[in-house]
Amino acid sequence: MRTMRWLLLPVISLAIWVHADLARCGDVLTLQGAGATFPAPLYQRWFSEFAKTHPQVQINYQALGSGAGIKQFTDGLVDFGASDAAMTDEEIAAVTTGVLLVPATAGSIVLAYNLPGGPAELKLSREAYAGIFLGKVTQWNDAKIAASNPGATLPDAKITVVTRSDGSGTTFVFTNHLSAINEAWKRGPGAGKSIDWPAGVAGKGNPGVTALIKQTPGAIGYVEYGYAKQTGMPMASLENKSGAYVKADLESARHALEGVQLPADLRAWLPDPAGADAYPIVTYTWLLCHRKYSDPKIADALKSVIRYGVTDGQAFSADLGYIPLPKNVVEAVTKALDQVS
Repeated sequence: MRTMRWLLLPVISLAIWVHADLARCGDVLTLQGAGATFPAPLYQRWFSEFAKTHPQVQINYQALGSGAGIKQFTDGLVDFGASDAAMTDEEIAAVTTGVLLVPATAGSIVLAYNLPGGPAELKLSREAYAGIFLGKVTQWNDAKIAASNPGATLPDAKITVVTRSDGSGTTFVFTNHLSAINEAWKRGPGAGKSIDWPAGVAGKGNPGVTALIKQTPGAIGYVEYGYAKQTGMPMASLENKSGAYVKADLESARHALEGVQLPADLRAWLPDPAGADAYPIVTYTWLLCHRKYSDPKIADALKSVIRYGVTDGQAFSADLGYIPLPKNVVEAVTKALDQVS
């Protein structure tokens, strides 16, 4: 993989100085990464906090979306990738240096909306939100929405669906959920990092979708919970598998993860979690590492940064809207990192 780099390279979203004890005094070791926008705010916090006491490795992370992250990682253009969709067996087989998928954090995907004159709290049934993204529920006062919001004032306004334009793990998680709860969706658009959306306009990354929703009256779209929380956007309560309407927050996300046991390869999908208090759209998000690096300094520096992120770095999760990793997951990840060399 990569060797020592001596020039500061351009980076789209993040360039933070951190330290690797293995780097020679005066040398600069650069780690290049790319991928998911979903966890980018948390990764940025990890690196900036770590940099306060560790000054000598550079991490350039470009939040380009999970699809781009997997591609650049597979093509050997970066030292690590990031994806909200765990790599498939086929994608892993294409990486000759081997792959270790590291669950780094977890979070919820919410339906954020911009509805002037609408209710302060909006509930959406599974039939309603699947219908919205199928392009079959097109007005905010549609009977399928009104049925879950008795007594609420729902304006006679057009719904503008906002989706992702880039290959996205967030899209995979959301469409995997829709496929699990709606036969028409499963037979039609299906699940994937990029799909042919039946309706709507598209933005790039979670930030692009967030911006489009905020500037478009009548809009609704899917974004990571932290983006909606930090920007103050209203989020719909969604009907879960048990029929309860659940708000997105850290507690309801934890309930969704409670019954999930990570397998040996650390990949898990949660298309429709059970539990009366479980929020219905929750996912882990992964860092992608090669099992074998040509430069051991790259491997050791990367392991050092990831160990920090999944241990001390978890303290920043809740403030940014992410779910701190359960203790058993932290232990599994730190042990698995021994496979990287």
